[in-house]
Amino acid sequence: MQIGRTENERPRVKTMCPDVAETVNTFRFHFPQSPLRGFIERFWYWKGHTVSHSLERVLPTATVELVIDLGSARTSKSVISGPRSQSSIIRRTAQDELLGIHFKPGGAFPFLRLPLGELHNIHIGIDDLWGEEQASQLLYLLHQAGRTERRFQILEAWMMKATSRPLNHHTAVTFALPELKRSLNPSMSQVAAKVNLSQRRFIQVFSNEVGLTPKLFSRIQRFNRVLRSAAFSDDVDWLEIAMSFGYFDQGHVIHDFREFSGLTPTEYLGLRTEHLRHVRVTG
Repeated sequence: MQIGRTENERPRVKTMCPDVAETVNTFRFHFPQSPLRGFIERFWYWKGHTVSHSLERVLPTATVELVIDLGSARTSKSVISGPRSQSSIIRRTAQDELLGIHFKPGGAFPFLRLPLGELHNIHIGIDDLWGEEQASQLLYLLHQAGRTERRFQILEAWMMKATSRPLNHHTAVTFALPELKRSLNPSMSQVAAKVNLSQRRFIQVFSNEVGLTPKLFSRIQRFNRVLRSAAFSDDVDWLEIAMSFGYFDQGHVIHDFREFSGLTPTEYLGLRTEHLRHVRVTG
């Protein structure tokens, strides 16, 4: 499904359900307009599940996620999850109805009143983020809206008013984010030198806005590259993966898998789901 867009603009609403009516197991997403586009990757909506309930392990992406539980009026049930370097366990049910925001790396910083590093590996309720009164107002508006398109519009307008800082990054962060995404083993001292900061000051600025140290952010980006490379194969050559992505050896790959997912590479392959960074929890 698409709504009006200007030339060269991506469709702003897409659905993974073939029927326009919202049915069981529906996933839709919506791309924001500028200036939010520089900070928010997408708004998303999820309803239902293919089984009555399950536990899944979610692997880290070094980004922030806002998740609103449309099935509850309690503000504490809707959360903002900080950038993670560890996996987390979520419960999915057939009754799920969720609305969310997937931020770009560092993208949540203008909307928070605290350094993003304080949310590393934790989540807080939207009542802690905006206060109980405002959080309750947002939930009321979303519940009253009914249709998903309207909910996307309400949440996008809300985020435009929710900024606590200017919608821009420190120049060092603006330079470093793409640099750390594309480099397999970047030198932090060299990146710091390119932005005319001491290495210590660069780490401080980056951590405040992105929520992770530059080194940890870079390692998680590489880990996610490995996940994408193994996404469609059941017979992965982990030694080749190690050489392709700048690891010292196969043991180095296994170390990162254990640190970031709690699993070995082989265990990951056996527990994958249809979602790249979601794996089944057994036992």
